[in-house]
Amino acid sequence: MIIASIYKERDMASKDSMNSTIGSGSVFEGKFYISGSLRIDGKFEGEIKTDEELVVGVTGKVKTDITAKSVVIAGTVIGNIRAEEGVQLLETGKVLGDITSPSVLMQKGVVVVGNVQITGGHKKDLRKLVEDSYTGSATLQKTESA
Repeated sequence: MIIASIYKERDMASKDSMNSTIGSGSVFEGKFYISGSLRIDGKFEGEIKTDEELVVGVTGKVKTDITAKSVVIAGTVIGNIRAEEGVQLLETGKVLGDITSPSVLMQKGVVVVGNVQITGGHKKDLRKLVEDSYTGSATLQKTESA
């Protein structure tokens, strides 16, 4: 599968360019605020904020709310995810929590229990955006039919 190979390549590249790593077999509890990227292959409980990418590897187990520029999940996350640019859920990824991001890419096999809100980069009330779009489309169709 082309998508699978793209994700694998991205995952491998991410592994090489991480500023910090919580390795497999490691356990960390507390607050982790980092300027740069973070990869978690071990277990983490607490709070995470990064201005770059957060990767939860296949062996990663995370119980926290995540705020990051971009997020890649191949392991398990219990908590809400908020990403400025995008979230990628790889085939082994499991999330129990809400996801909010301008874009979300999911592979077959992903498990998500929660709400997924894809903002498309819009900052205003998304419900109103969709309702206004619907109302505008209905008005346009009426005008064209007349």
